[in-house]
Amino acid sequence: MDRLAAGRPPFRADHIGSLLRPAPLRQAFRQRAQGEIDEREFSRIQDDAIRDVVRLQEELGFGVVTDGEFRRGSYWGRFVEMTEGLTVRETAYRFRDEHGHESAFTAPHVSGKLHRRRPIALDEFAFVNAITTLTPKITLPAPSTMHFWRGRQFADPGLYRDVREFFRDLGAIYRQEIADLARAGCRYVQLDEVALAMLCDPQACEKISAEGGDPEDLVDTYVTAINEAVADRPASVRVGIHMCRGNFKGKYLAEGGYDSVADKLFNQARVDHFLLEFDTPRAGDFAPLRFMPRDKGVVLGLVSSKVPTLEPLDLLKRRIDEAARYVELDRLAISPQCGFASTVTGNPVSEADERAKLALVVEVARTIWGEA
Repeated sequence: MDRLAAGRPPFRADHIGSLLRPAPLRQAFRQRAQGEIDEREFSRIQDDAIRDVVRLQEELGFGVVTDGEFRRGSYWGRFVEMTEGLTVRETAYRFRDEHGHESAFTAPHVSGKLHRRRPIALDEFAFVNAITTLTPKITLPAPSTMHFWRGRQFADPGLYRDVREFFRDLGAIYRQEIADLARAGCRYVQLDEVALAMLCDPQACEKISAEGGDPEDLVDTYVTAINEAVADRPASVRVGIHMCRGNFKGKYLAEGGYDSVADKLFNQARVDHFLLEFDTPRAGDFAPLRFMPRDKGVVLGLVSSKVPTLEPLDLLKRRIDEAARYVELDRLAISPQCGFASTVTGNPVSEADERAKLALVVEVARTIWGEA
């Protein structure tokens, strides 16, 4: 089977990338922060944990593997560490849950002209590629991650004449990174996109408008930024966009279907497929998939990484049938709706829950498409 076949995801069973850090690794992150272990010992613990989690994915039957993002404190943390001009500050938004509980969080802030200090994920890819015969996937935060979260205060004053100039510098960093990954043999890159999912939420759009922004203009800006980031990539590298409504200790940031961004995003983003959250009614229905062009695939995020309850197989099959009313079955695949641990802390599920959820994804894929 040609994993690079146009118009379909490269794998019928996928997952978003981050996995629960085992207890020794969580402890190692704390110990390193407190100066109790050195970098060499920290790397050894990371390496051992990654070998174990790659073996788990192999045993479950996936054709694609990640390192669980075990070298990262958060899904965007390494990008900030490896990029000159990025720091971290508190955002203008909060995570929330169904009970009204809220949590503040931090995000990238631009404090200087952007330059790539050194490769961001090249060592992550090289390590996984050396320990498996399967296809490693590398995840990167989408370009909007460096802009959206602090609104018009995304950067220190006077650094950039306008947003276009900022995204030109940022796009160059992505192109350099993807080129290095491709030369090393990487064939699958995923961009984790939260800001465009936020722009599906009427409340978020109202907040932006009240502060003098234009949500529709931001959609255009972020789609253009994606295209600048992936420009000149080799044909051998598949790029998927994961749309995420926030994922922190089971909490979320946004709600609302894809209707307001679907036409522009699906048709104008020069990527191969989309990994879309559809695990709760907050994500809306499948109708926006009608905008999906025939040369792009869709990975349906139907299995929740936020709760331990295991979805019934028959329910997942019915939901895939519903989605196939808009995108033919051969262009579909399945995954959890998001990662299990966008930060070291992870979601409120156990490692046994995670294993069961991942095994379910593979089972559904084999039941429907005869392959994972």
